Amino acid sequence: MPVIVGTNMKVIELVLGKMAYGWSPEELHFQHPYLTLGQIYSALAYYWDHKEELDQDIEQRLEFVDQLQRAREPSPLVARLRASGERCQRPTIHI
Repeated sequence: MPVIVGTNMKVIELVLGKMAYGWSPEELHFQHPYLTLGQIYSALAYYWDHKEELDQDIEQRLEFVDQLQRAREPSPLVARLRASGERCQRPTIHI
């Protein structure tokens, strides 16, 4: 996997931040101040030049996470709530 020169940051990690949060290059720079804007733009350009390959890698990573989550045992709290018939729901936040 390609790494941004002079760092241990993988290009794909930066791209995932952009995809997940919709961050602009400037916001990516705010979130990763050890990267220059030039490094960020270069990493994003690398992504677009190798989009098909990197998108396949992202898809494989997401599938792996899904497999891990399906295979994982529920936490003790979730197991107790299920045993008691309570439903586990995420809280709803109203804005």
